[in-house]
Amino acid sequence: MATKAPAADKTDNRAMLRVLTAVKRGDFSVRMPVTSTGSAGQVAAAINDIIEANQHLERELRRLSKHVGKEGQIKHASIGDAGGGWAATLDSINDLIEDVVRPNTEMARVISAVAKGDLSQTMPTDIDGRRLQGQFLETARIVNTMVNQLRSFSSEVTRVAREVGTEGKLGGQAQVPGVAGVWKDLTDNVNFMAGNLTNQVRNIAEVTTAFANGDLSRKITVEGQGEI
Repeated sequence: MATKAPAADKTDNRAMLRVLTAVKRGDFSVRMPVTSTGSAGQVAAAINDIIEANQHLERELRRLSKHVGKEGQIKHASIGDAGGGWAATLDSINDLIEDVVRPNTEMARVISAVAKGDLSQTMPTDIDGRRLQGQFLETARIVNTMVNQLRSFSSEVTRVAREVGTEGKLGGQAQVPGVAGVWKDLTDNVNFMAGNLTNQVRNIAEVTTAFANGDLSRKITVEGQGEI
């Protein structure tokens, strides 16, 4: 005939229901009373361990939300000797942080280089062997397009300035494909300046040559201001 378990080793179902109901509602401050060392005590202790693990995870998520999301600090989640699903959850959270932080770090690196006049840097579209996707990929393409346009603009302006101002090659014009907005305005202004200078120098040269040949009927016809 089976013997009954001692009364002291019975699980307090009411206490368990109260605790589990509180946990279901997101209250991780509750604990099961551990009143015995038998199986009932082990059940209570196991429930308390589960609640404590949930509480630690909740605290870690709040900590990460503050440090990573609001303060911009790179932190990782950790709740001690977590295993199984807990470890997998932490790994997923830490992977998420890395996936978010790395593209932003790369973007900051490129923009910082541009601010220092280095237009050779671009954002990679693959990080650690994984291709960026979605908004991250779109951001990388936008940043790289910006850098490429800046590089083209800088290269063309430098070329025109060198050809016209230093080498005396007149008629040069900056060509920046796909340029728009203020960059187009700047390109147009550079070309307008180079065109004016070309017309003025050529007109002066024509009149001077005519004078040298005894033709005093020629006059400078280009419009000019200031020293010109």
